[in-house]
Amino acid sequence: MAKVGVIGSGTWGIALAVLLHGNGHEVAVWSALPEEISEMKKTHRHQNLPDLVLAEEIVLTEDMEEAMTGRDILVTAVPSVYVRSTAKRMNPFCRYGQVVVNVAKGIEESTLMTLSEILEQELPMADVAVLSGPSHAEEVSRGLPTTCVAGARTQKTAEYIQGIFMQDVFRVYTSPDIQGIELGGSLKNVIALAAGIADGLGCGDNTKAALITRGIAEISRLGTVMGGKFQTFYGLSGIGDLIVTCASMHSRNRRAGILIGQGKTMEEATKEVKMVVEGIYSARAALALSEKYEVSMPIVEQVNEVLFNGKSASEAVKDLMLRDKTIESSDIPWDRLGE
Repeated sequence: MAKVGVIGSGTWGIALAVLLHGNGHEVAVWSALPEEISEMKKTHRHQNLPDLVLAEEIVLTEDMEEAMTGRDILVTAVPSVYVRSTAKRMNPFCRYGQVVVNVAKGIEESTLMTLSEILEQELPMADVAVLSGPSHAEEVSRGLPTTCVAGARTQKTAEYIQGIFMQDVFRVYTSPDIQGIELGGSLKNVIALAAGIADGLGCGDNTKAALITRGIAEISRLGTVMGGKFQTFYGLSGIGDLIVTCASMHSRNRRAGILIGQGKTMEEATKEVKMVVEGIYSARAALALSEKYEVSMPIVEQVNEVLFNGKSASEAVKDLMLRDKTIESSDIPWDRLGE
């Protein structure tokens, strides 16, 4: 049995807390919102996972020291925009060698750092790792079969995390490619917004397949330039996470995109979804990274135009379709160039 502290009480943090408790671990959950902790203590439920019952043994606290002290492993599950501020609060209670597993997805717009890079900067004493993949909290909380990948600096840490989380309905693979895992999980949210926008416009399955396929091409182009491994982007945290986020109504990014495609503003869509839409926060960062590394990302460009520059969704789709003619893969040579 391990002692686990889950930092963040959103749907993903709570779903993982229940999974970890089911694995026989001692679990504490921290939230920055006292009223949320108070409500969960009274009802043993989370407002966005109403069918899930929290075991009385799961400690619910607003005290960061209580959530962290004596823990074998910490799971950071706060929205990406709060990762740095939360890490600063964690610092005084973080011991040397503490395993910290980031399960949030995003890129910090002001620094263009991944979340694991932020955690390593703010918690230099910690052994920072990641857990990612196609894993909606709504389905994990119901015990539906799910697979993820644990990325760490050492094989020992990755396999330790694998052992902590693994169960008969939650399979965990290991990988040394933290950078690729993080970039895949972050950038797919921007493509999922595009997929949702297309749905909102009434586009069909052909459009969805095109966005997923060309979206992973954009993600892998940028990701490999930034040091991620090509295989990672065609694995669980790349194409796997992209497919589920573009196709599922559990996806807040897709839902926000649908509303934008139907004519709502970014602000109106975010308000209606009622949860953090990570793709909106990652869109500008993704565009900035594409410019920094001189990587073509036309879908990301058009999402930014729609979100921040007032471009209509239908015009963005049209511009994507009418781009200059090109080859699908420049790595495949022609046997013949013609007469």
